[in-house]
Amino acid sequence: MPRKGMRSIFFKSPSPTRMTPPSSPLHHTFSESLMEENIEVAQFIITKWDSSHDDNLVSLFSDKDEARQYLGSIKGLQKAMKYLVLHQSNSEKLVRAQLLMQTAMKRLQKEFYQILKSNRDYLDPESVSAHSSSRPSVSRSSFSEFEEEEEEEEDGSENENDSVPEVEIASLAAMADLRAIAEAMISAGYAKECIKVYKIIRKSIVDEALYHLGVERELTFQKIQKMEWEVLEFKIKNWLSAVKMAVKTLFYGERLLCDQVFSVSAAIRESCFTEISKEGALALFGFPENVAKCKKTPEKLFRILDLYEAVSGLWPEVESIFSFESTLAVRATAVNSLIKLGDTVRTMLMDFETAIQKDSSKTTVSGGGIHPLTRYVMNYISFLADYCGILSDIFADWPFTVPSALPESYFGSPDSEGSISSPISVRLAWLILVMLCKLDGKAAMYKDVPLSYLFLANNLQYVTEKVRQSNLKFLLGDDWLINHELKVKQYAENYEKIGWSKVLASLPENQTAENPADRVNDHFKKFNSAFEEAYMKQISWVVPDPKLRDHIKISMARRIIPIYKEFYEAYGGVQMKKEMWGEPFIRFTPDDLGNYLSDMFYGSKSSGSVSSSSRGGGRSH
Repeated sequence: MPRKGMRSIFFKSPSPTRMTPPSSPLHHTFSESLMEENIEVAQFIITKWDSSHDDNLVSLFSDKDEARQYLGSIKGLQKAMKYLVLHQSNSEKLVRAQLLMQTAMKRLQKEFYQILKSNRDYLDPESVSAHSSSRPSVSRSSFSEFEEEEEEEEDGSENENDSVPEVEIASLAAMADLRAIAEAMISAGYAKECIKVYKIIRKSIVDEALYHLGVERELTFQKIQKMEWEVLEFKIKNWLSAVKMAVKTLFYGERLLCDQVFSVSAAIRESCFTEISKEGALALFGFPENVAKCKKTPEKLFRILDLYEAVSGLWPEVESIFSFESTLAVRATAVNSLIKLGDTVRTMLMDFETAIQKDSSKTTVSGGGIHPLTRYVMNYISFLADYCGILSDIFADWPFTVPSALPESYFGSPDSEGSISSPISVRLAWLILVMLCKLDGKAAMYKDVPLSYLFLANNLQYVTEKVRQSNLKFLLGDDWLINHELKVKQYAENYEKIGWSKVLASLPENQTAENPADRVNDHFKKFNSAFEEAYMKQISWVVPDPKLRDHIKISMARRIIPIYKEFYEAYGGVQMKKEMWGEPFIRFTPDDLGNYLSDMFYGSKSSGSVSSSSRGGGRSH
C-alpha cells in the first residue's frame, strides 16, 4: 500500500522550471522506457539493501561505491516518479515507485542515525570547529554531486592525508555522508524524518556537554539569591571557565555542523540549530544577569567585572553564531546580562565611594603605621585598574564631573603628557583623593603632632607605592606620582622639624664659639634630656616602607649629628670626665647618636631609659 500521507510532490505537477513536459511522441516513448529502467535499477539496489528484517545493520556508507549507486538510484527513482505523476498518475508503477521510495528513505534514516551515533567522537563540536577553522567549508548544492565530489576527494586524498589528522579525516567523511543523506531525504520530501533524528541525537550531545561544563539550567535567581557568597563565587568561577568553551567550541562547532549537513536548506539549518542550542544558551547567558541582580557588596565587584568581561569579549561570536531570527532571545539575553552587570558595577563603585566617606573609625594606628582604610582602598583600587578597559566601556555613557572644590593641580596640568586624561583615570584618582581626605581627619586624632605627620607620610607612601607597582601608574601618570611623592617628603620633613626641634634647640647656634664651662655643661645636659625624651617617645613609632624609613633616618642624621659632632669635638674632650650630681655631662658620642637613630621606626618597645656612651652599636641591617 502507498505510504499514508504521501508527499504532495508525487501527486502534483512539478514546477515548469524543474521539468518540461515532452513535446513529441518520440520523446514520450523514450522517457517511458527510461522511467521503467530507473524503477528497475532502483528496485534492485534498494531491495538489496532493505534492512526491514535485519537488526544487524551493515552500513551502506562503509562502501562508497555502494553508497553512490544507492543515492544515484534514488535520484533516478525520483525522476521516474515525476514522469509518472505527469503522464500515468493512476499507474501501479507509481505505487510501486512510492513503496520503493519509502523503503529507501527508511534505510537512509537508519544510516543517518547510525552515522550520527557511531561517529559521535568525530562529530564532537571541538573536532568540527577545529578543522572548519583550518580549511574552507565546501557546500554541495545537491546530493547528486556526491559521486563527483567523493571522486575528487579520493583523487586528492593521497597528497592531503599525510598532513591531515585522522580525526579530521573521519570527521569530514562523516559530515559528507550525513550531508548526502540529508539532501537525498529532503529532496524526496522526507525532511521531517531526517530532522527528527538529527535534533534528538545532537541535542543530547550538546546538553551533555553543557552539563559536564557545569552549566546548571535550574539555577534560578531565587536560588542564587539565597547562596552564601563563597558558594556563588565558586559557581561564577566555574561559569567563567565554561562560557568560553561553550561559545567558541560547543555552539560554534554545532552551528558549523548544522550548516554543513543541511547546506541545502537555510530554513532547516536554522530550525535544527535553534532547537538543539537555544535552551542551553539561554541558561548559560541567563546566569550573569541573575548574579547581577543579587545583593551588592564590595567583595563581589571583581567577579561581576569578570562576568562582564567574559560576555563582552564573546559578544562578536555570540552575535555571529546565534544570528538567526529564531535565536534572537539568546542575543537578547546576552545583551541584557551586559546591561545588568554594567548597572551593578556603576552602583557598586558609587557605594564604594560612599563607604569611604562614611568611614567613622576613631581608633588610631599604633606608631603611626598604615591605616586599614588605606590598605583596603588601595588594594581595591589597584585591582580595579586591571579592569580599566572594561570600566571604560561600562562608564562610556556616564561622564564623571569633578567637584568644583577639587584643586586642578591634583590631576596634573591639562597640557602635560603625564596628566590624568581618561574618564576612568579621573574616577580612580577621585576615589584616592576621597580616601586621603579621610586620612587627614584620622591624622588629627593623634595627640603628638609629629606622629600625625609621620602617619600621613607612611600612608601616602603606601599609596604611591601601590600606584607605582600596579596599572594605576599608567592611568594616573607621572605628574600624579611626582606630586604625591613630594608630599610624602613634605610630611616627613614636617615630622623631623617638629619631632626633633627641641633636640636641635638645645645646642648653641654657633658650636665653635667661646662658651663658659657652665654654659657648655648646660647645653650638654639639655641635649641629653631632649634627645632621650624624643628617642623614648618615638622608638615605638613605625615606618613600614624601607625606602621611606632610610630616607627619614638619613635626613635626621644629617640634621642632628653634624651639629652635635662639631660641638662635641669642640668641648667634649675637656668635659668628658667631669660629672655633676653623679652623672656625666656628655652621655652620647656622635657615633652613639647614629646607632640610636638606626634603631628607630621599627616599632620597638621602650626600655625605659637610654643607655650611656658605652652602647656598642645599632640595629644590624
